Amino acid sequence: MLGDIFTRHFKDLHTSEDSISPERYETLKRKIVGLMAVVTLVPLLLMALINFTEFQATMSREVQNPLRVILGKTRNSIDLFLAERVSTVAFIAQAYSFQDLSSERDLARIFRVMRKEFEGFMDLGLIDSKGHQVSYVGPYDLKGRDYSGQEWFAQVQANGKYVSDVFLGYRNLPHVVICVQHVAESGESWILRATLDTRQFEKIISAMGLEPGSDAFLVNRKGILQTSSYLYGNVLQPCPLPLPPVSYEASVISTTDPSGRDIYLSYAYFPNTDFVLMAAKPRLGVLTAWYNLRGDLLIIFLAGVVATFFVVSRFTGLLLVRMRESEERRALAFRQVEHAQKLSSIGRLAAGVAHEINNPLAIINEKAGLMKDLLALQEDYPGKSKFLRQVEAIISAVERCRGITHRMLGFARRMDVKIEALSLNEVISETSSFLQREAESRNVTLSLELDPELSRIESDRGQLQQVILNILNNALAAIPDRGTIAVRTWNQGSEHVGFSIQDNGCGMSDDTLKCIFEPFFTTKRGKGTGLGLSITYGIIKRLGGEVSVQSQEQVGSTFTVLLPVMAPPTAAVEAA
Repeated sequence: MLGDIFTRHFKDLHTSEDSISPERYETLKRKIVGLMAVVTLVPLLLMALINFTEFQATMSREVQNPLRVILGKTRNSIDLFLAERVSTVAFIAQAYSFQDLSSERDLARIFRVMRKEFEGFMDLGLIDSKGHQVSYVGPYDLKGRDYSGQEWFAQVQANGKYVSDVFLGYRNLPHVVICVQHVAESGESWILRATLDTRQFEKIISAMGLEPGSDAFLVNRKGILQTSSYLYGNVLQPCPLPLPPVSYEASVISTTDPSGRDIYLSYAYFPNTDFVLMAAKPRLGVLTAWYNLRGDLLIIFLAGVVATFFVVSRFTGLLLVRMRESEERRALAFRQVEHAQKLSSIGRLAAGVAHEINNPLAIINEKAGLMKDLLALQEDYPGKSKFLRQVEAIISAVERCRGITHRMLGFARRMDVKIEALSLNEVISETSSFLQREAESRNVTLSLELDPELSRIESDRGQLQQVILNILNNALAAIPDRGTIAVRTWNQGSEHVGFSIQDNGCGMSDDTLKCIFEPFFTTKRGKGTGLGLSITYGIIKRLGGEVSVQSQEQVGSTFTVLLPVMAPPTAAVEAA
């Protein structure tokens, strides 16, 4: 399809009549620029888009991977911390009997060892199968408390062990409870219950070494904060972030928090508890370098696009100007060849016709002259004067026909060329004097602006007179009474002289201008032969000159002729 669009314009470039039309070249330029833009910019856009996507993905991975790794390690640390504490409580429940643990002295000794070896324990208590706390070691007075109605009591009896969420309880302070049930061989069961300080979780989280502006915290599966978060609230407050999909592997998602911040949210669920470890990292700070680079890339890309358009448009314009000039020269050469061929054909025809007519004209002229001489020798008789007028008319008609054949021979280049050194100003003055009387009778202003420094030239005086006379005759025919004809001469460099004949007549249309030098073309219906300007064109070409015409309807016409100072070799040969 694109090929058809462009080949349609190139296909007829050398054959169509509007091949040198400015609109055609402007349309062609737009299409070439458009095609070049598509060919160059589409791959550039695709490359920029791919690079943008890949670089953004790489940047995201570079940001997310460290966050994912550190969150996974922290989750494992907290999980290991809880597992160690649960194992410790389970070991004590397994190693000591109910009677040993019922003794607060023994229980206190065991608790001191626990706190010495394992950080984080706050108290330790023994609860019988009915939910009563039999013994207790810790900062609170909880001995004798009844836990039979607590939910955790039912769960630990069902599952054997239990790790609670963070809650206030009787202490009215956030803490986590670890409960392990022991069943003796006798069937007797009891529960060893230990309390953990949640500040241990915050210590582990603070060891993550997050960047400023980032945050990490624990929530349970109900969305309640288990540790304090400086972005989203204190412990036991609802977390404003929705719970992400369940994943026990550390994962990262891109989301927006309730405050409108774009964040990377990394999270991981704990397999044995209801905890979810979450870490939030603002994207703006992380991707600042990427945003800066993206701005630089965008500027470079836009500059590249502008440069591409400028270069393509500039070079396409220059190329099309050269093509147009070449087409104009080709069209001019084609018209000149066509015109020369037409002149050659008509010239041969005119030469043959003139040659055939000249012979009978010579006989008629000779016989008419003889008749005139015989009548002159005769005495006067009635009708003699009438016969003499008739003979004079015959001789005048023969002279007129001879003039026509002389012109036709001139058109056919059968007239002799006589090269001599002459003044173009003198030739113009002499020739214009022939028409001075007609100009005065019509009140036409015939002005001569002749350069006194005009160079003398080698040319044919008679043929130059014919050229000037033809152009002046046409000017007189084109202008109305009281019109103006201006003749001007000048030096055109050191090798040429020029003259122009300008009138303020009716002017010519573009169609007429294309045909005025063609033989037998005339706008003077019934009054001209159509050979004057054709002969003029042929003479000027034969003398090595150039002729051009500028004309505008209802404004006037200007004929400009350039002649060489030195006669061309072809004219000199013809003169010889």
